[in-house]
Amino acid sequence: MKTPAKSVLSTLLIIPILAVSISTVCAADAAPVAGKRDSPKLPLTEVVLYSSGVGFFQRSGQVTGRAEVDLRFKVDDINDLLKSMVVQDLDGGRVSTVTYGSRDPLTKTLKSFGLDLTENPTMGQLLNQVRGERVELTWPNKVMGTILGVEKKRQPIGENREIEVEHVNVLTEDGLQSIPLPQVQKIKLLSDQLNLELRQALEVLASGHDTQKKTVGLSFEGDGRRRVIVSYIAQTPVWKTSYRLVLDDKGKPFLQGWAIVENTSDEDWESVKLALVSGRPISFSMDLYQPLYTTRPVVQQELYLSLNPQVYSDAMEKSEEVAAKADRKMVRAGEAERLGRMNLRAAAAPAPAAAFGLAMQAQDSMAVGGEGSVTSLATRDFQQSVTAAAQGTQAGELFQYQIKTPVTLQRQKSAMLPIINQGVEGAKVSIYNQSVQAKYPLNGFRLKNSTALHLMQGPLTVFEDGTYAGDARIEDLAPGQERLLSYGLDLKTEVEPQSGDGRNDIVSVKVRRGILIATRKATEERIYNVRNRDQKKKTILVEHPFRGDWQLVETGDKPERARDFYRFSVAVDADKTAKLTVKEERQYDESVQLVNSGSEVIHHYLRMKSVTARVKEALENAVKLRDQLSQTSSEKARREQRINEITQEQSRIRENMAKLNSSSELHVRYVKKLDQQETELENLRQEIETHKKTESQQQKALNDFLLNLSIE
Repeated sequence: MKTPAKSVLSTLLIIPILAVSISTVCAADAAPVAGKRDSPKLPLTEVVLYSSGVGFFQRSGQVTGRAEVDLRFKVDDINDLLKSMVVQDLDGGRVSTVTYGSRDPLTKTLKSFGLDLTENPTMGQLLNQVRGERVELTWPNKVMGTILGVEKKRQPIGENREIEVEHVNVLTEDGLQSIPLPQVQKIKLLSDQLNLELRQALEVLASGHDTQKKTVGLSFEGDGRRRVIVSYIAQTPVWKTSYRLVLDDKGKPFLQGWAIVENTSDEDWESVKLALVSGRPISFSMDLYQPLYTTRPVVQQELYLSLNPQVYSDAMEKSEEVAAKADRKMVRAGEAERLGRMNLRAAAAPAPAAAFGLAMQAQDSMAVGGEGSVTSLATRDFQQSVTAAAQGTQAGELFQYQIKTPVTLQRQKSAMLPIINQGVEGAKVSIYNQSVQAKYPLNGFRLKNSTALHLMQGPLTVFEDGTYAGDARIEDLAPGQERLLSYGLDLKTEVEPQSGDGRNDIVSVKVRRGILIATRKATEERIYNVRNRDQKKKTILVEHPFRGDWQLVETGDKPERARDFYRFSVAVDADKTAKLTVKEERQYDESVQLVNSGSEVIHHYLRMKSVTARVKEALENAVKLRDQLSQTSSEKARREQRINEITQEQSRIRENMAKLNSSSELHVRYVKKLDQQETELENLRQEIETHKKTESQQQKALNDFLLNLSIE
């Protein structure tokens, strides 16, 4: 029998005919429903949780002979399943197929069967779909025949009342019969194929009652009893970490770490091997489950004349050589296949992951210790009360915590697993950053990961001198690395930042192809006055902003540099003060186009003491050329101004002359003056032309001088 069709269901349809007589016949001959067959069990044996939000799950069990295994998965996990599933039949068997229900809409799947159940058909509508099929009717006698159709007839009931009653019309050996459908006790479809399709359609409807789950069927082929493994990736909550740090002036700092894991699946974890992997592997989801359809062009069939048989020439290589090459390719292919199976098996079965049988609600700030209040907390309590249940190993670029004993965790439950419980290295400091808190530094701790484990990011609760001191955050920390933590405000220490002296001087001047380049050096000072009011010596880390274009000068010990800050270490005795001076400088260039600049700009740089004699000489020559050009331009402008004045005066004279008698003395005087002015205008225009030529020559001389001037 074929595996019944399955699909992701988006609606729930209720078929009334399940409750009437036709269901009796179907139930009598029903085949096993998909997902309900008695398949071998593959219990969950290993779980590896990644900090990237996915989990590796491995199931293992045994099958005998030809076996069909059904697994149920959430619909949202199918894409990850199709992308990552690895199936192995280890003892001589082989994996035949992996089947799963289509994600086509329910109506599309139902319409693919011989009987269409999409519209919730009545008995009459269903029988109309099987017109021409042979049936056996019981009403109460058995009648066998071929269905012609279903019609509605009006039937009187009582006085002056009628109702419509469906009649099924059947062609029997005795002729045509019209049988009232309400009187039919049983209908049996005599077509085996039609019966099969009806059952399959009903199974699809039944599977729609759980739209969130989908059955994946695994087929194994082989003889005898064999081991099988199924592994896959699925989305899981990110496993988290939280830490407890105990600081004690009399002892070594102690770190305790807990891993918080969550079983959000619908299945209990029973004694599974558990591993937790820290790192950032790239993981993504791709929609492989949704069927993709494309529009294909319709191509008309082409007719061709029959082709003549072809004759091919002999190969350039001997047949023996070709065969030998083919054999070698087959050997290499077989070796590659064997290596591929080995690698795949290694990937599907990671190193035995440890586990810890502990199921408890996650309390982020919970501290584990002996009896009594938190004020009695000490390092010894941590060491004696908890034993780390994880062993750290390197897994390529990632880090893996292997839990030592199997884990049992019920579905929809969370657990805290101890992964670190040992002393660490570090020192207490106070951390000052003006942008964080302008007056007080923060209580801090410079933690060095002296363990062999990779510490994943998470919250850290600090206990100092037996009491709660504050919370901190820790980022991913590899073995041997150091990280600063801050957990509270240090009210016994005060820092006063002040601005010091600042300068901005020109240190050099050079000229390149008419461009004056002045190099300036800017200097800034920042003073931090530190006051320690505590009764013990302290180390203050002052964070000063790091600017890539500024350089530190006149510093003592070289500071630590982070991405955005310098960190200066300042030791301050009890009830004392200290001062930190941070001096920085930077050099930058400013440029001036000498061709377009006036003499006053050049004179500004000539007054600078840092300008060399050669540069000064060149600039002085430029000033001389610029002054000569300016003088010529001024002379030309003065003559142009005189021409404008004469022109305006001549307009006035001509206006007056028009009102006078030509023989009058004033008119004669005006004529004489106009004659003198015309002579002057002619001389002025000649002088202007001469000055224009001179100006052009001087401008060219200045440009040539400056553009060819290069002095360092």
